[in-house]
Amino acid sequence: MKKYIKYFIGFLLIFIGLILGLNAFGITNINIFFEGWWTLFIIVPSLIGLIEDNDKTPSLIFLILGIWLFLASRDLIEYGLLIKLLLPALLISVGLLILFKDVLNINNKEIKKLENNSNDNDYYAVFGTQKVNFDKENVQNINAKSIFGEIKLDLTNATIQKDIVISTLSIFGGINIYVPENVKIKIKSIPFFGNVEDKTKNVTSEKEITIYIDAICIFGGVEIK
Repeated sequence: MKKYIKYFIGFLLIFIGLILGLNAFGITNINIFFEGWWTLFIIVPSLIGLIEDNDKTPSLIFLILGIWLFLASRDLIEYGLLIKLLLPALLISVGLLILFKDVLNINNKEIKKLENNSNDNDYYAVFGTQKVNFDKENVQNINAKSIFGEIKLDLTNATIQKDIVISTLSIFGGINIYVPENVKIKIKSIPFFGNVEDKTKNVTSEKEITIYIDAICIFGGVEIK
C-alpha cells in the first residue's frame, strides 16, 4: 500500500500545483479547495488500503473517520456531535473487533489452522502481574490477556516441537514474550494506540519453528524479546 500512497500523493501535489499555476496566469479559474478537500488525504489512502492490504481493519477505521470528517466539514454533521460520539464509536469498534476477530482476519490461514488443531493455555493479568516460565515444557498455543496489568511469558527454555500461535489482548497493559533463538516470529497485530515490537534477531531458516503473534493492543503493547 505504501507504494500506491506515494504515487497518489505525488500525482495529487503535481495536479494541485498545475491548477494553481494555470489560475495564476488567468488561464483557468478552478477552485479545487472545496469544503473538506483535505479529508481526501484520509479517504483515498484508506480506499487503497482496503484493496491492497491484507489487514483491512485499520484502513476501514480510517475510511469511516475520513468520511465522518468530510460530512462534518460540509456541515452535514456537527463537529460537537462528532467529538461526543468518538469515544462510544471507538469502544463499539473495539468490542466488535474482539468478538469477530476471526471473521476479520480472513487472510490469516496459518493462524486459523494452528488454532483449530491445538490446545490453548490461557493466562490473565488484571490490575496485577503474572510471570510464566515454560522451562523444558512442551508448549502449544497460548492466550494471554492483560488488562491494566502485565504478563511475562518466558519460552527461552521451552520445548516447541511445531508452529504455535500466541494470541494476546492488551488493554492498558503490557505483555512481554521471551522466545528461543531458533524460532521465527511472524506478527499479526491490530493496534489501537498501542504497538507490537519485535526485538529478536529473526534469523530465517526453512527448518525453524514459527511462532505467530496474533495481537490486539488497545492503549497497550506487546514486546517479543
